[in-house]
Formats: sequence, structure tokens, C-alpha cells
Amino acid sequence: MAEYQVKSMESRTFRLLTEGAALGELHYTEWFSFKAVLTLADGTSLRAEPKGFWGTTIELKNQEASVLLSFKMHWNGNIVLKSRLGGEGRALVLKNQSVLKNTYVLQDKHGQELLTIQPDFKWSNANYDYTIHSTGLFETFEDKQLILLTAIHCTNYYMTVSAGAVATMVAAT
Repeated sequence: MAEYQVKSMESRTFRLLTEGAALGELHYTEWFSFKAVLTLADGTSLRAEPKGFWGTTIELKNQEASVLLSFKMHWNGNIVLKSRLGGEGRALVLKNQSVLKNTYVLQDKHGQELLTIQPDFKWSNANYDYTIHSTGLFETFEDKQLILLTAIHCTNYYMTVSAGAVATMVAAT
């Protein structure tokens, strides 16, 4: 098991750290957008872009515009990730483990837990930081940093969509 921290550097940038060492960064290009740039510690840069008319599917592309990973929210509220990282197909699911605890879990297609993501709202700057705990199985993955940054993007996506649904319900009453 390992522990990772994600620190909000400003309202649109999240830095992935482990034991104080930077592993990568997730930067949203615009406010209220799902477009983002993921930059790894080695300088590799990838783009996350909404696809289609409604933009409900987000694709992670490399510099050659090859899709390495995609995700979208499923009808049951889970986010389904389809990865082609490392040349192999892999399906992952991010779901809200507990509404009261505000905890998110990334699982493989067999339901094995890979990551637990705990958001921590910082009132001083009105942003979220995250603590991530991984399992031994996750630590065997080749592209861990990229999956960690994508999991944070998915968690932000989940919280944004959920907040929008709650705001709509409140406005309707």
C-alpha cells in the first residue's frame, strides 16, 4: 500500500505528490471545463478532452492524438474508465463509496479495490485537496501516475456533476 497526496495549487491545478516528491500535475485549461492537461514528472504531457455533442465522454490523448483512456458517467452514477495504457485493455470503475463520508473508490472490473480517494475541502482557498490510499494490486500497475491523475479528474467530474444535480433540485423547489 502507498499513500499519495493531491494538493490544489490554485483553483484549476492539482499536484500529485508522494512523500513530498511531485509525480505529476492536472491542470484545467478553463474554468468549469472538463478539458485538462496532465503532465507527468518526466515531462510527458497528455490532453483530456470531452468527446461528442454533449461532451459526456472524456478522452485522454497523447501528443499523437491516440486515445489512451476514456471515461464517462454510467446511468447508475459510477464512472466507467476504459484504459488502453500499457497496450492492454483494462476496465475500471470509480464510485462514491459513501455519501456521508464523501469517499470515492476505484475498482477493477472484478470489484477489487485499487484506490480510496478522500477529498478534503480547504475553506481557506475554497478548493479540494485529496488523500489517496492504494492497494498492493494497484502498485503493480505500470502507469500508476497517469491513472492517479485521471482518478482525480474523475473525482472532480463526479463532484461537479453531483453538485449540479443538487443545485437543480434545490432551484426546482
